[in-house]
Amino acid sequence: MRLSSDAKGVYPIAPTPFLPDGRIDEASIDRITDFYGEIGATGLTVLGVMGEAPKLDGAEAAAVAARFIRRTSLPVIVGVSAPGFAAMASLAKTAMEAGAAGVMIAPPNTLRTDDHIVTYYRHAAEAIGPDVPFVIQDYPLSFSVVMTPGVIRRIVADNPSCVMLKHEDWPGLEKISALRGFQRDGSMRPISILCGNGGLFLDFECERGADGAMTGYAFPEMLVDVVRLVAAGERARAHDIFDAHLPLLRYEQQPGVGLAVRKYVLMRRGLLASDAQRKPAGGLSATARAEVDFLLARLARHDGRARLA
Repeated sequence: MRLSSDAKGVYPIAPTPFLPDGRIDEASIDRITDFYGEIGATGLTVLGVMGEAPKLDGAEAAAVAARFIRRTSLPVIVGVSAPGFAAMASLAKTAMEAGAAGVMIAPPNTLRTDDHIVTYYRHAAEAIGPDVPFVIQDYPLSFSVVMTPGVIRRIVADNPSCVMLKHEDWPGLEKISALRGFQRDGSMRPISILCGNGGLFLDFECERGADGAMTGYAFPEMLVDVVRLVAAGERARAHDIFDAHLPLLRYEQQPGVGLAVRKYVLMRRGLLASDAQRKPAGGLSATARAEVDFLLARLARHDGRARLA
């Protein structure tokens, strides 16, 4: 199963579960993978930014990716971003041999010009091989690399194996409109656009032409709902369920503690055995946990899936 430019729906960014002593929690990998399949996700993404990929060594990264892939029939995208092309190519080869659908590549923060960005992705595509479908990860808030719509169009034109954009620019609604405009006027071939940022702008991103979400909010069922309802033309219902989740969504998007919030909620939902992160990591204070619990209780008034024991 290879990733293609017509991919749609929700590809949750899976967390990497850890036990309190820092070991990888394989049982929780299995449990959360099954959950994603049950809620209607159309794919999975592993070893992303919120998957704590930089905290894994090469063997661990390959093992984690392989366990997710073996556990599900859904297409799995594996993050292979690395400081050098040798490590990127090695993980991409291992992931694809294990059955991955494609890989995701983020730009290093050393890129300074449009030409540098375009050249980097051409070299990355050469390193992983022309038969490996890849996703551009456009996340300037984290990587400090700004890709204009024109730059993305150049990358797509240069690399037939580029089939998807993970769109995480902020503000970024006009970028989606510009890219879909390129497709309409024939100046760029169609690609899939899935959006991140915790789903914070998903309601309008889908209306602007995004194909869905690739992010890791602790209630990915809501993301599935929004994508489905927008596609069905049920705008009001899509915004109603999105608005109900917005306070918790916003809280989870705090830089530095967002993953701690997400893992805490996933633990409370029984999907992770522990909310542990590998060091260095930011944790939640008792006050912060109480605030999350308060938000969950308020959300439960509108969405019974947040009614936790």
